Amino acid sequence: MQDITLIPLADFDHSLMTHLSRAVENELKTKVFVGRIHLETARYFDPDRRQYNADALLRQVYDSRNLFMDTKVIGLLDVDLFIPILTYIFGQAFLGGEAAIASAFRLRNERYGLPHNENLFRSRLVKEVLHELGHTFGLKHCINPECVMRSSTYVEDIDQKSATFCSACRRTLPR
Repeated sequence: MQDITLIPLADFDHSLMTHLSRAVENELKTKVFVGRIHLETARYFDPDRRQYNADALLRQVYDSRNLFMDTKVIGLLDVDLFIPILTYIFGQAFLGGEAAIASAFRLRNERYGLPHNENLFRSRLVKEVLHELGHTFGLKHCINPECVMRSSTYVEDIDQKSATFCSACRRTLPR
């Protein structure tokens, strides 16, 4: 399986990046690196929507992939993402491609008026990162309610699924 580079494009602390790296390594059984690029996210802000254009951000992360020698890359953000046909998204990827993005913005309990829960936040972010990476490996949305590849429209959908691929999706992943 192809190695993966996590690219924090926000101020994520070292312990969170370590947690994400280990979780992805454990689930995908591949090496995970943490890379750095400078990306000015403000230029992707849409003032009418007061959100960030995920299509443009994903293309920018994709364009940076040549800095990370033969790895799939996933940009980690902390901004509210949109694509023109949806109100918001948690992440996006090129299906069968080399790049993805995931945002922590809508994954924190505080966003919904609930008390801070670091473990729940980390669990949601791991699931979203694995989901988007699954797309880069060619996986589509899964109907298994526990599979990490199940589509998530709301944060509650993320909470209901596991941080693992079901047996059918796992068989589709490259070895």
